[in-house]
Amino acid sequence: MQLISEREAPVLSMAPGFYRDKPVLPVLQRHFLYAWRHSKPLGATECSAVVPDAGADLIWCRDALWVAGPDLQVKLERVPPGTAVVGMRFLPGVAATLLRVPVSQIVGARVPLDCFWPKTARELTDAVGDAREPYAVATRLEAALAKMVGNFVSPDPCAEVIRRCVARPRDGRRPIVPQLTAALCVSERTLRRYCERAFGYGPKTLDRVLRMQRFLELARGRPGPGLANLAGAAGYADQAHLTREARRLTGLTPAAIIKQLSEAKKHEIPPV
Repeated sequence: MQLISEREAPVLSMAPGFYRDKPVLPVLQRHFLYAWRHSKPLGATECSAVVPDAGADLIWCRDALWVAGPDLQVKLERVPPGTAVVGMRFLPGVAATLLRVPVSQIVGARVPLDCFWPKTARELTDAVGDAREPYAVATRLEAALAKMVGNFVSPDPCAEVIRRCVARPRDGRRPIVPQLTAALCVSERTLRRYCERAFGYGPKTLDRVLRMQRFLELARGRPGPGLANLAGAAGYADQAHLTREARRLTGLTPAAIIKQLSEAKKHEIPPV
Protein backbone atom coordinates (compact mmCIF):
# COMPACT_ATOMS: atom_id res chain seq x y z
CA MET A 1 0.00 0.00 0.00
CA GLN A 2 1.27 3.45 -0.87
CA LEU A 3 2.09 5.68 2.09
CA ILE A 4 -0.14 8.76 2.28
CA SER A 5 1.75 11.99 2.83
CA GLU A 6 0.74 14.20 5.76
CA ARG A 7 -0.14 17.02 3.35
CA GLU A 8 -2.67 14.95 1.39
CA ALA A 9 -3.69 12.53 4.15
CA PRO A 10 -7.38 12.28 5.03
CA VAL A 11 -8.25 12.62 8.69
CA LEU A 12 -8.54 9.46 10.76
CA SER A 13 -12.21 8.65 11.13
CA MET A 14 -12.04 8.72 14.94
CA ALA A 15 -10.34 12.12 15.07
CA PRO A 16 -12.86 14.84 14.14
CA GLY A 17 -16.18 15.54 15.79
CA PHE A 18 -17.90 13.70 18.59
CA TYR A 19 -17.65 9.95 19.20
CA ARG A 20 -19.13 7.96 22.05
CA ASP A 21 -19.73 4.28 22.72
CA LYS A 22 -21.65 2.60 25.51
CA PRO A 23 -22.61 -0.89 26.70
CA VAL A 24 -25.68 -2.34 25.00
CA LEU A 25 -28.83 -3.36 26.85
CA PRO A 26 -28.29 -6.51 28.93
CA VAL A 27 -30.55 -8.57 26.68
CA LEU A 28 -28.27 -7.79 23.70
CA GLN A 29 -24.93 -8.50 25.37
CA ARG A 30 -24.64 -12.02 23.93
CA HIS A 31 -24.74 -10.55 20.43
CA PHE A 32 -23.32 -7.01 20.47
CA LEU A 33 -20.14 -5.67 22.08
CA TYR A 34 -21.25 -2.03 22.34
CA ALA A 35 -23.32 0.68 20.68
CA TRP A 36 -21.66 3.77 19.25
CA ARG A 37 -22.44 7.06 17.56
CA HIS A 38 -20.28 9.56 15.73
CA SER A 39 -21.11 13.04 14.47
CA LYS A 40 -18.81 14.57 11.86
CA PRO A 41 -18.69 18.36 12.29
CA LEU A 42 -19.37 20.93 9.62
CA GLY A 43 -16.10 22.15 8.12
CA ALA A 44 -14.32 18.81 8.53
CA THR A 45 -12.62 17.18 5.57
CA GLU A 46 -14.93 14.87 3.61
CA CYS A 47 -12.42 12.03 3.19
CA SER A 48 -12.00 9.85 6.28
CA ALA A 49 -9.46 7.08 6.86
CA VAL A 50 -11.06 4.05 8.52
CA VAL A 51 -8.37 1.96 10.22
CA PRO A 52 -8.88 -1.83 10.48
CA ASP A 53 -10.18 -2.90 13.88
CA ALA A 54 -11.22 -6.55 13.29
CA GLY A 55 -14.87 -5.70 13.86
CA ALA A 56 -18.12 -5.89 11.92
CA ASP A 57 -20.92 -3.41 12.56
CA LEU A 58 -24.60 -2.87 11.95
CA ILE A 59 -24.69 0.79 10.86
CA TRP A 60 -27.34 3.45 10.35
CA CYS A 61 -26.14 6.29 8.10
CA ARG A 62 -28.10 8.77 5.99
CA ASP A 63 -31.44 7.01 6.48
CA ALA A 64 -30.16 3.54 5.55
CA LEU A 65 -28.99 0.43 7.38
CA TRP A 66 -25.76 -1.29 6.38
CA VAL A 67 -23.45 -4.07 7.44
CA ALA A 68 -19.81 -2.93 7.55
CA GLY A 69 -17.41 -5.83 7.26
CA PRO A 70 -13.95 -5.81 8.86
CA ASP A 71 -11.21 -4.05 6.90
CA LEU A 72 -7.87 -5.54 5.97
CA GLN A 73 -6.18 -2.22 5.24
CA VAL A 74 -7.03 1.45 5.68
CA LYS A 75 -10.24 2.31 3.84
CA LEU A 76 -10.80 5.82 2.51
CA GLU A 77 -14.45 6.80 2.74
CA ARG A 78 -16.20 10.01 1.78
CA VAL A 79 -18.45 11.09 4.63
CA PRO A 80 -19.97 14.58 4.15
CA PRO A 81 -19.46 17.04 7.03
CA GLY A 82 -22.50 17.19 9.26
CA THR A 83 -23.21 13.47 8.85
CA ALA A 84 -24.16 11.40 11.89
CA VAL A 85 -23.45 7.67 12.01
CA VAL A 86 -24.88 5.20 14.52
CA GLY A 87 -23.56 1.67 14.93
CA MET A 88 -23.88 -1.59 16.82
CA ARG A 89 -20.64 -3.59 17.03
CA PHE A 90 -21.24 -7.33 16.64
CA LEU A 91 -19.55 -9.59 19.18
CA PRO A 92 -16.87 -11.80 17.60
CA GLY A 93 -18.51 -14.70 15.79
CA VAL A 94 -21.99 -13.16 15.84
CA ALA A 95 -21.97 -11.57 12.37
CA ALA A 96 -21.15 -14.89 10.73
CA THR A 97 -23.91 -16.64 12.67
CA LEU A 98 -26.66 -14.04 12.21
CA LEU A 99 -25.87 -13.08 8.62
CA ARG A 100 -25.28 -16.73 7.64
CA VAL A 101 -22.05 -15.95 5.78
CA PRO A 102 -18.40 -16.29 6.84
CA VAL A 103 -17.07 -12.85 7.72
CA SER A 104 -14.25 -13.50 5.23
CA GLN A 105 -16.86 -12.92 2.48
CA ILE A 106 -17.55 -9.33 3.59
CA VAL A 107 -14.01 -8.13 4.35
CA GLY A 108 -13.73 -4.51 3.23
CA ALA A 109 -17.40 -4.43 2.16
CA ARG A 110 -20.31 -2.15 3.05
CA VAL A 111 -23.47 -4.11 2.26
CA PRO A 112 -27.13 -2.99 2.61
CA LEU A 113 -28.69 -4.86 5.53
CA ASP A 114 -31.62 -6.03 3.41
CA CYS A 115 -29.22 -8.22 1.43
CA PHE A 116 -29.03 -10.40 4.55
CA TRP A 117 -32.21 -9.61 6.50
CA PRO A 118 -34.89 -8.25 4.10
CA LYS A 119 -37.78 -8.45 6.60
CA THR A 120 -35.72 -7.42 9.62
CA ALA A 121 -34.18 -4.49 7.74
CA ARG A 122 -37.67 -3.13 7.01
CA GLU A 123 -38.72 -3.59 10.63
CA LEU A 124 -35.62 -1.82 11.96
CA THR A 125 -36.03 1.04 9.46
CA ASP A 126 -39.65 1.45 10.54
CA ALA A 127 -38.54 1.44 14.19
CA VAL A 128 -36.05 4.27 13.59
CA GLY A 129 -38.83 6.13 11.79
CA ASP A 130 -38.30 9.86 11.40
CA ALA A 131 -35.57 10.10 14.04
CA ARG A 132 -32.48 11.94 12.83
CA GLU A 133 -30.66 13.00 16.00
CA PRO A 134 -27.99 10.34 16.72
CA TYR A 135 -29.06 9.59 20.30
CA ALA A 136 -32.69 9.08 19.23
CA VAL A 137 -31.67 6.84 16.33
CA ALA A 138 -29.41 4.77 18.57
CA THR A 139 -32.09 4.39 21.25
CA ARG A 140 -34.78 3.29 18.80
CA LEU A 141 -32.46 0.92 16.94
CA GLU A 142 -31.27 -0.75 20.12
CA ALA A 143 -34.81 -1.09 21.49
CA ALA A 144 -36.00 -2.69 18.25
CA LEU A 145 -33.12 -5.19 18.26
CA ALA A 146 -33.89 -6.06 21.89
CA LYS A 147 -37.40 -7.11 20.86
CA MET A 148 -35.96 -9.39 18.15
CA VAL A 149 -33.20 -11.00 20.20
CA GLY A 150 -35.24 -14.12 20.90
CA ASN A 151 -34.81 -15.07 17.25
CA PHE A 152 -31.02 -14.66 17.25
CA VAL A 153 -28.76 -17.71 17.20
CA SER A 154 -26.08 -17.90 19.90
CA PRO A 155 -22.53 -17.14 18.67
CA ASP A 156 -19.63 -19.56 18.57
CA PRO A 157 -17.86 -19.19 21.97
CA CYS A 158 -14.47 -19.93 20.37
CA ALA A 159 -14.51 -16.50 18.69
CA GLU A 160 -14.67 -14.68 22.02
CA VAL A 161 -11.84 -16.82 23.41
CA ILE A 162 -9.71 -15.82 20.43
CA ARG A 163 -10.56 -12.13 20.77
CA ARG A 164 -9.77 -12.02 24.49
CA CYS A 165 -6.46 -13.82 24.02
CA VAL A 166 -5.28 -11.63 21.13
CA ALA A 167 -6.49 -8.38 22.70
CA ARG A 168 -4.23 -8.76 25.75
CA PRO A 169 -1.00 -6.71 25.52
CA ARG A 170 2.03 -8.93 25.08
CA ASP A 171 5.56 -9.03 23.69
CA GLY A 172 5.26 -8.38 19.95
CA ARG A 173 8.13 -10.78 19.27
CA ARG A 174 6.21 -13.81 20.58
CA PRO A 175 4.11 -15.59 17.91
CA ILE A 176 0.39 -15.64 18.65
CA VAL A 177 -0.57 -18.88 16.89
CA PRO A 178 0.91 -21.31 19.48
CA GLN A 179 -0.86 -19.43 22.27
CA LEU A 180 -4.21 -19.66 20.50
CA THR A 181 -3.91 -23.32 19.52
CA ALA A 182 -3.07 -24.13 23.16
CA ALA A 183 -5.97 -22.05 24.51
CA LEU A 184 -8.49 -23.72 22.18
CA CYS A 185 -6.85 -27.17 21.98
CA VAL A 186 -7.09 -27.15 18.18
CA SER A 187 -4.74 -27.45 15.22
CA GLU A 188 -3.38 -24.43 13.34
CA ARG A 189 -5.62 -25.30 10.40
CA THR A 190 -8.74 -25.35 12.59
CA LEU A 191 -7.67 -22.11 14.28
CA ARG A 192 -7.33 -20.38 10.92
CA ARG A 193 -10.79 -21.60 9.91
CA TYR A 194 -12.28 -20.23 13.14
CA CYS A 195 -10.57 -16.87 12.66
CA GLU A 196 -11.54 -16.44 9.03
CA ARG A 197 -15.18 -17.24 9.75
CA ALA A 198 -15.44 -14.99 12.82
CA PHE A 199 -13.05 -12.11 12.01
CA GLY A 200 -12.51 -12.29 8.25
CA TYR A 201 -8.80 -13.11 8.32
CA GLY A 202 -6.23 -15.38 9.95
CA PRO A 203 -4.80 -15.16 13.48
CA LYS A 204 -1.56 -13.41 12.53
CA THR A 205 -3.42 -10.63 10.73
CA LEU A 206 -5.89 -10.39 13.61
CA ASP A 207 -2.96 -9.97 15.98
CA ARG A 208 -1.50 -7.14 13.89
CA VAL A 209 -4.84 -5.34 13.63
CA LEU A 210 -5.65 -5.47 17.34
CA ARG A 211 -2.11 -4.39 18.29
CA MET A 212 -2.53 -1.28 16.13
CA GLN A 213 -5.85 -0.60 17.86
CA ARG A 214 -4.06 -0.75 21.23
CA PHE A 215 -1.58 1.84 20.00
CA LEU A 216 -4.40 4.13 18.80
CA GLU A 217 -6.13 3.83 22.16
CA LEU A 218 -2.94 4.70 24.01
CA ALA A 219 -2.25 7.60 21.65
CA ARG A 220 -5.74 9.00 22.28
CA GLY A 221 -5.56 8.60 26.03
CA ARG A 222 -2.05 9.76 26.89
CA PRO A 223 -0.06 11.12 23.94
CA GLY A 224 2.67 12.54 26.18
CA PRO A 225 5.07 9.52 26.33
CA GLY A 226 7.55 9.11 23.49
CA LEU A 227 6.91 6.76 20.60
CA ALA A 228 9.26 4.11 21.97
CA ASN A 229 7.27 3.94 25.22
CA LEU A 230 3.94 3.84 23.37
CA ALA A 231 5.26 1.10 21.10
CA GLY A 232 6.28 -1.04 24.06
CA ALA A 233 3.00 -0.47 25.89
CA ALA A 234 1.01 -1.49 22.81
CA GLY A 235 3.01 -4.70 22.40
CA TYR A 236 5.42 -3.85 19.58
CA ALA A 237 8.95 -5.17 19.63
CA ASP A 238 10.33 -1.64 19.22
CA GLN A 239 9.58 1.75 17.65
CA ALA A 240 10.66 0.59 14.19
CA HIS A 241 8.16 -2.28 14.41
CA LEU A 242 5.40 0.22 15.27
CA THR A 243 6.36 2.48 12.36
CA ARG A 244 6.26 -0.37 9.83
CA GLU A 245 2.87 -1.57 11.03
CA ALA A 246 1.39 1.94 11.18
CA ARG A 247 2.35 2.52 7.57
CA ARG A 248 0.90 -0.84 6.50
CA LEU A 249 -2.40 -0.48 8.35
CA THR A 250 -3.10 3.26 8.32
CA GLY A 251 -0.97 4.77 5.56
CA LEU A 252 0.38 7.25 8.13
CA THR A 253 3.44 7.50 10.36
CA PRO A 254 2.93 7.13 14.13
CA ALA A 255 3.88 10.79 14.57
CA ALA A 256 1.19 11.88 12.09
CA ILE A 257 -1.38 9.72 13.87
CA ILE A 258 -0.55 11.25 17.26
CA LYS A 259 -0.65 14.76 15.81
CA GLN A 260 -4.14 14.21 14.36
CA LEU A 261 -5.51 12.69 17.56
CA SER A 262 -3.98 15.44 19.70
CA GLU A 263 -5.44 18.19 17.50
CA ALA A 264 -8.84 16.50 17.57
CA LYS A 265 -8.79 16.35 21.36
CA LYS A 266 -8.18 20.11 21.56
CA HIS A 267 -11.21 20.80 19.35
CA GLU A 268 -13.50 18.03 20.53
CA ILE A 269 -17.12 19.04 20.09
CA PRO A 270 -19.90 18.24 22.59
CA PRO A 271 -22.43 15.49 21.93
CA VAL A 272 -25.39 16.25 19.66
